[in-house]
Amino acid sequence: MTSPTVPYRPTAKGAIVPTERRGRTFLRGWLKHCGVCGQGRLFRRWFWMTPRCPRCGLRFERVEGQITGDIGVNTIVSFGVLLIVLLGGFLVTWPDPPIGVLIGASAATAVLMPLLFLPFSKTVWLAADLMMRPLEPGEVDEGYGPQRGDSTPPEASTGR
Repeated sequence: MTSPTVPYRPTAKGAIVPTERRGRTFLRGWLKHCGVCGQGRLFRRWFWMTPRCPRCGLRFERVEGQITGDIGVNTIVSFGVLLIVLLGGFLVTWPDPPIGVLIGASAATAVLMPLLFLPFSKTVWLAADLMMRPLEPGEVDEGYGPQRGDSTPPEASTGR
């Protein structure tokens, strides 16, 4: 059975289109907003994210084990910042780098960066997940994406 060739177009302004607006979705993730509708204030406290988007109803843990993705994003960004601190410190102070200062700066970066970036990593990973695995029917409230009974978008039916 073949799927329709016309891509799904949601009815709500700002809702994600599976074949378009990937940059917008990714930017929303970097701003700690929902990748589907752009809603902010998704965190009760710095470390505690609400289970669903208050506007579009998207469950943030779309599949079991999704938390491992945001931990990976947090690790990559934290190690990248640590590398920049170390290389920058060595390059700025060369030929006589202050090892104690560099160790202190590295330790502070290694402790603080994962804690400061944690909420961003959760929404960035959600945005990446939405780009890799488009919304399925009924996953969000009416007007923000495909609903049960709608024709399925080609990307969702082929698994791309």
